[in-house]
Amino acid sequence: MIDHVGLPVSDYPRSKQFYLAVMAAIDAGLVMEVSAADTGSEPAAGFGRGIKPDFWISPGTVGSPVHVALAATSRQQVDAFHRAALAAGARDHGAPGLRPHYHPDYYGAFVLDPDGHNIEAVCHCPEQHA
Repeated sequence: MIDHVGLPVSDYPRSKQFYLAVMAAIDAGLVMEVSAADTGSEPAAGFGRGIKPDFWISPGTVGSPVHVALAATSRQQVDAFHRAALAAGARDHGAPGLRPHYHPDYYGAFVLDPDGHNIEAVCHCPEQHA
């Protein structure tokens, strides 16, 4: 159900060095880093095992809303999540669509929940054709 989690950190370079050290202790590491130009706001570092980042950090105010991505099994589920969230009172934070700066098949949608948390639904599958 949880695809990945993102935390705001007060000192991005310091936190990145911290997580590089602690992730190595559990056989994990930096899997991906994206620039502010890629995200449209702040850089982010994604840690995990293999090729998929499961734990992200980005500059922000500690205690700020967190980012949680829910795993969807299809692009249609991502679309349905976005519609349902908006109908339930969420604010749009990124319409459903491809985010190729993560990988070519990354299809996600973002909303801000009633408390301002950045909630995403994401599907990593290639587009399914009928």
